[in-house]
Amino acid sequence: MSESVITSIQAPAPQTPLREFWTNFTRNKGALIGLIYIAAVLFISLFAEWVAPHNPIEQARDALLMPPAWLEGGSWNYMLGTDDVGRDILSRLIHGARLSLFIGLLVVSLSFVLGVSLGLIAGYVGGVVDIAIMRVIDIMMAMPSLLLAIAIVAVLGPSLLNASFAIALVSLPSYVRLTRASVLNEINRDYVTASRVAGAGAWRLMLIVILPNCVAPLIVQTTLGFSNAILDMAALGFLGIGAQPPTPEWGAMLADALQFVQRAWWVVTFPGLAILLTVLAFNLMGDGLRDALDPKLKQ
Repeated sequence: MSESVITSIQAPAPQTPLREFWTNFTRNKGALIGLIYIAAVLFISLFAEWVAPHNPIEQARDALLMPPAWLEGGSWNYMLGTDDVGRDILSRLIHGARLSLFIGLLVVSLSFVLGVSLGLIAGYVGGVVDIAIMRVIDIMMAMPSLLLAIAIVAVLGPSLLNASFAIALVSLPSYVRLTRASVLNEINRDYVTASRVAGAGAWRLMLIVILPNCVAPLIVQTTLGFSNAILDMAALGFLGIGAQPPTPEWGAMLADALQFVQRAWWVVTFPGLAILLTVLAFNLMGDGLRDALDPKLKQ
C-alpha cells in the first residue's frame, strides 16, 4: 500500500469527555425531551413576570371561566380559565413553576450536602461511627417518608420553608447510603493507597481523592431528587401544610380546587398535568444521565 493511501486512512479523532457525555446522553431520546422540557420550564419561571399574562393573586369578577379552546363560552383573556375566586390559572401555573424549581433546588442542596457529608464520614471512618450513622438512616427508612415529613412539619409549623426542610431531611437516606457504598468501593483502590502513602490527610482523601470518583451516581440521584422534592412538596401543599394561600403552588392549587372536581375539570386538570409532566421530565433526564455516566451502559 502506498504511503499516500496510508496517510489518507486516519483514525477518527478521540472525543473530549464532554462531547462523549453529550453523545451518550442524546442517544436516549426520552432524556433529551425531558431536558428540553425542563429548560423551557426554567426559562418560563425565570421570566414569569413578563411571561404570565396576569398577576397570579389578582381576582377577577368572573370565577370558574372555562378554557376557550375546548368549551364554548370561555374568555380568550384567560387561556386556561380561572379558579373559584377568579384568578388566572395559567399565570398561577407559571409562577408555581418558579416556586417548584426553587423548592427542588433548596431541598436537593440541603439533602445533598448533609447526605454526602454523612456518607463520606461513615464510609471512610467506619467502625462505631459508621454503625451509628447507618442505624439512624435505617430508622428513617423504616418510616414512610411522607408521613415523616408531615410529622416534622406538624412540629415546626406549616410553612414553605419548614416543608422544604422536612422534605430535605427525609431525602437524606438515599444520599447517605449511595455515598457510603461508593466510598467503600473506592477506598481500597490503588490511587487512594498511593495518596495515603504520599501523606494526604483524611480530609484531603475524602474530599479531593475519593469524592470526585463518586460523583456520577450522585448526579443521577440529585436529578431524581428534584422530581421527588416537587412531588412531596405538592403532596404537602395538597394537605394544607406546605405553601399557604394565596401562594401559587401546584399542590395548594389542587387542594383549593378539590371541591370543584365534577363541575370545573380544568381547575384540577392543569395543575395535575404540570406536576405530572415536570416530574416525568426529571425522571427521564435522570435515566439519560445514568446511561451517559455509567460505563457499563455506554455503547
